Amino acid sequence: MDTKMHCDIVSAEESIFSGNVEMVIAAGSLGDLGISFGHAPLLTALIPGPVRLIKDGGDEEVFYVSGGFLEVQRDTVTLLADTALRAADVDEAAAAKAVEDAENAIANQGADFEYGAAAAQLAEAVAQLRALKQIKK
Repeated sequence: MDTKMHCDIVSAEESIFSGNVEMVIAAGSLGDLGISFGHAPLLTALIPGPVRLIKDGGDEEVFYVSGGFLEVQRDTVTLLADTALRAADVDEAAAAKAVEDAENAIANQGADFEYGAAAAQLAEAVAQLRALKQIKK
């Protein structure tokens, strides 16, 4: 019995992955999702975070997505992301600096402070660091 499915990860800029996988683990809006062959059709929003692909033979590859949508069809999983990067391409120092900047902005609110923008920056930077942790395991 075939246990593989086709997976595409596409961002606004480019197609970043296309190939067969055994499992996809992604951060959905209601929690982490594990998708394997035979999963029921599904359409869900993605939040910033890591996407893990278990490829044929058990090899694992981790990506970072900044949000978007995940669609599951019979034997195909498609991730349409605003931004998608291989986790190894995430700049750890820049992400750590973005976390620090966002935390400082929230702590030192001024009259022209935009909480939503600072919270979004913080969430995205933390998600990038979470993706980096996934590949270091």
